[in-house]
Amino acid sequence: MLNGPHPEGLFEDLREDWSRLAGAGDNVFATWEWARTWWKHFGGGRPLLPRLCGSENGAAIAVLPLYLARRRPLRVVRLVGHGPADELGPVGRREDAVAAARHLKHALEGVPCDLFLADQLPGGVDWPVVLGGSVLRRESSPVLRAPEGWEEFLSTRSANFRQQVAGRERRLQREHRLFFRLVDDPARLQQDLDTLFALHRALRPRSDFGPEAFHREFAATALERGWLRFWILELDGLPAAAWYGFRFRGVESYYQAGRDPAADRLSVGFVLLVHTMRAAFDDGVREYRLGRGAENYKYRFASDDPGVVTVVAPNGPLGATAVVAARATRQLARHLKRR
Repeated sequence: MLNGPHPEGLFEDLREDWSRLAGAGDNVFATWEWARTWWKHFGGGRPLLPRLCGSENGAAIAVLPLYLARRRPLRVVRLVGHGPADELGPVGRREDAVAAARHLKHALEGVPCDLFLADQLPGGVDWPVVLGGSVLRRESSPVLRAPEGWEEFLSTRSANFRQQVAGRERRLQREHRLFFRLVDDPARLQQDLDTLFALHRALRPRSDFGPEAFHREFAATALERGWLRFWILELDGLPAAAWYGFRFRGVESYYQAGRDPAADRLSVGFVLLVHTMRAAFDDGVREYRLGRGAENYKYRFASDDPGVVTVVAPNGPLGATAVVAARATRQLARHLKRR
């Protein structure tokens, strides 16, 4: 275990292993940079409880980025990065996920907590069984895998779909000066983020983009690392839509978007989404992740949906009692609702 009075020191102690293990995976939300930025904005000085777990030959296979999120009325341990992240879990290769999950279960036995709340764990592992917990929430997380490229993917879709992909962009080109701008200028990044946030609010006034200060800082870091993918669609020189995401280890992750409602009839959101996919697969990306959520438009493109799951696992008698009580309360609420 690595622990101590200075969380910043713990991050630095783990940085080399964390970066190497995150690099062996394909999840930008597992990077040291994401976790460190998250901790700066949301850690609040709470105790970090990270673990570095190894294989039989002593090689590190995963970082377990744990922290004590709450002390009362129950001591709750969570994974650093939750909330803004689309996927969390042990940091390492996906091939080692099951072994890392077992390490996680063992590590929790030595952590001072009553409950472990694990947000957005990846599909492919039976987390409730391994952790001895239960599912709080399942969420869709559709992906598009097109190993043969964009054109090969299009050939598997209907003629109507292919017509929409080509026809909507041609219409924009015919009626306007259409330009796709990839944000790559650090000096202009914050101004472009202003545009993104404004377009998101214009489209969804009641929807929360997320913690803007956090995204401003992480976007700058991601741009510096070569991970940021941030597109703005301009019509006649003015921004009409924006797409914000990341590219890490051959995976493109769509995170958030916005568009001008006045341009909805022109399908600017659809055209920009298609452009980002085409650019990604033309660059050799092997997987395009559409993010958490089961919106219908995602399934027009998705080839798979591994999903993510949030699990709560008791860690001792007090936690077990709390889980049973919470389950009983939910059952009672559903019973009363039916009456």
